[in-house]
Amino acid sequence: MPTVNVNRDLLFEKLGQSYSDEEFDELCFQFGIELDDVTTDSNDPKGAVTYKIDIPANRYDLLCLEGLSRALLVFTKKIQAPVYRAVKPGSLIKTVVKASTKNVRPYVVTAVLRDVTLSQSAYDSLIDLQEKLHHNICRKRSLVAIGVHDLDTLSPPFVYSADPPQEINFLPLNQKKSFRGDELMIHYQSDNHIKHYLHLIKDEPLFPVIRDSKGVVLSLPPIINGNHSRVSMGTKNLYFECTATDLTKATIVLDILITMLSEHCNTKFEAELTEVIYEDQDSPCYFPALKYRKEIVKPELVNSVIGINLTPEQMALSLDRMCLKSRVEQSTEASLEVEVPPTRHDVIHAADIIEDVAIAFGYDNIPKTLPATNTIASQVPLNKLTDQLRNSIAQAGFTEALTFSLCSVEDECEKVRHSRDIKEPQLARVANPKTLEFQAARHSLLSGLLKTLQANKKMPLPLKLFEISDVVLLDSSVDTGSRNERRLCAVFYNKSPGFEIIHGLLDRIMLLLEVPCSEAGGYSIRSAEDPTYFEGRCAVVLYNSKVIGRLGVLHPEVLSNFELSMPCSAIEIAIEDFV
Repeated sequence: MPTVNVNRDLLFEKLGQSYSDEEFDELCFQFGIELDDVTTDSNDPKGAVTYKIDIPANRYDLLCLEGLSRALLVFTKKIQAPVYRAVKPGSLIKTVVKASTKNVRPYVVTAVLRDVTLSQSAYDSLIDLQEKLHHNICRKRSLVAIGVHDLDTLSPPFVYSADPPQEINFLPLNQKKSFRGDELMIHYQSDNHIKHYLHLIKDEPLFPVIRDSKGVVLSLPPIINGNHSRVSMGTKNLYFECTATDLTKATIVLDILITMLSEHCNTKFEAELTEVIYEDQDSPCYFPALKYRKEIVKPELVNSVIGINLTPEQMALSLDRMCLKSRVEQSTEASLEVEVPPTRHDVIHAADIIEDVAIAFGYDNIPKTLPATNTIASQVPLNKLTDQLRNSIAQAGFTEALTFSLCSVEDECEKVRHSRDIKEPQLARVANPKTLEFQAARHSLLSGLLKTLQANKKMPLPLKLFEISDVVLLDSSVDTGSRNERRLCAVFYNKSPGFEIIHGLLDRIMLLLEVPCSEAGGYSIRSAEDPTYFEGRCAVVLYNSKVIGRLGVLHPEVLSNFELSMPCSAIEIAIEDFV
């Protein structure tokens, strides 16, 4: 769920009304969004207050101050939903798409906004909206990459082509010297912002590039724009280009950019139509689309799904508040004709319209009723066993911990003395981890408890911790390629190893589970070797002759890796076989 940061005073100025934090929180709840946090900038002498608002992932029209304030104004009936128009000028700005782009990023959509007035807040909103869209619908620029340019610095028509990287040379945004395309791939490897997008084209023989009629490079999508056409607060005419691997997504992104930012034009909510000409197609394409479409919904369906009793006229008024202009269509029976604007690409089904009726009606106003189906609920057996074991182990003097499900590869390999070559292929890796701490799904609960001991080693001894949670194991026999396994792990940390404490805990658990201590039809332990445990002080736990876990005294090197100075015993077993 994206989080939008908006200046409270600017937001209230656009809303034409001030709210207390509680009142605005209630307004957000009614509208179906959430005020997550209220922060104050300590470095600002005026103490600027920022609202952090959680937005549903499919509401691209709420990802900026303009869209959010406009939607709230319509919701509170202070304004009518605006009408967005794409006007055809006397001379269309053309973009020619070369056939060479087909194997790299084959699509481009364009638009122009004229007579724009950009304040500092509007400029910041433009930049922030691009970033939000890039990380959301654009899927980190893999589907769509956005470029916004100062049209007055360029000479149309434009050409979108794919060229050898050695033939592309330009001054990138915010740089002081020009680079060739291949040099840019090296230069931006150390840039924390740009380096995440290099893989999209760096291994391609041809790089996509947009130039004007004089050969000036506008952008090298999806990496960086050119500095020549950079946008400033003095820019009056904006040229938008979105290159893409998915034309539908590109059209949506362009619609959102135009509908949000056209608020700053002299003629509000009006864009200039542009022409895109594909060399291998007979007919040109025109953008922005800004299409309105009609949907028909039956009032009876709306009432039955939500559990309310509104008239068609009341439903139409409710949808008007959600920027969905509606009217009652009278034929043999009443129906709702709903006009879906270009800002609401999230509306793809009757269910989306029904949801908006429920929001406008108010979730708190929906009558509470018992479900129409009669079912008897029961706890999942594995969860029931887990809860019973948690209570019993806590009664034995152990404190429950809840550790992260993601961990570093180092925690699962080197720190517990396992070979990375052997252990790493067994881990479910995260494709794009944000930090080194969260590289993979945990394969064991032990390292998480040892990190908990490390953070609490100044607490009075002994430290007795346990956790019952899932680990992730790779499994090619299931559709997802991995499966969860519920495990129990406990550690005892004191001046002496306390192996008898851990062994006694195992016996107590088996007693509660009514599992006899027997090699046939029960549980037993058998000496084993494991690099995590001290030589000669490790055993495997068997249940019905199947190995379900290990217990023993941890190796001093493992303790040293987690900055622990006292001996420690541990047990980790799978508990699903006992259900």
